[in-house]
Amino acid sequence: MKTLLLTATLALSCSPAFAAKPAVYPAHGQSASKQSQDDGACYAWAKQNTGIDPVVVAGIPPPPQGPAGARVGGAARGAAAGALIGDVNHNDPGHGAAVGATAGALAGGVRSRRQHAAQAQNAQASQQAEMNTYWRAYDACMQGRGYTVQ
Repeated sequence: MKTLLLTATLALSCSPAFAAKPAVYPAHGQSASKQSQDDGACYAWAKQNTGIDPVVVAGIPPPPQGPAGARVGGAARGAAAGALIGDVNHNDPGHGAAVGATAGALAGGVRSRRQHAAQAQNAQASQQAEMNTYWRAYDACMQGRGYTVQ
């Protein structure tokens, strides 16, 4: 049990979500050994009652980087539009396609980066919300065992 608790504690301490762990103080003169026992029991209780495993939440990787498909798709759309514009304006669809492909690839890359940033932000907010729920349950357990939690 101590090895499992130590492993969970080490895994959590490496996570940015772990920073939200509250400070716990013995309000009734509990020993360090008793506090450690209560801490382990409350970790387990909060996990069982919330369905949230902080080790799993802390280990969730960020969303994968978007594939290059957005740039390729943007280039294809840009080339098609550029070919039409080049043919109409300068009677040179090849040059128009090249310019349009470049512009489309840039626009597709920008769009892809924005989508990835939004996904990462949503994942981080979701992870933080789960950890907040978990820590509220942990707080309630520790307070019920006679500790001051801040």
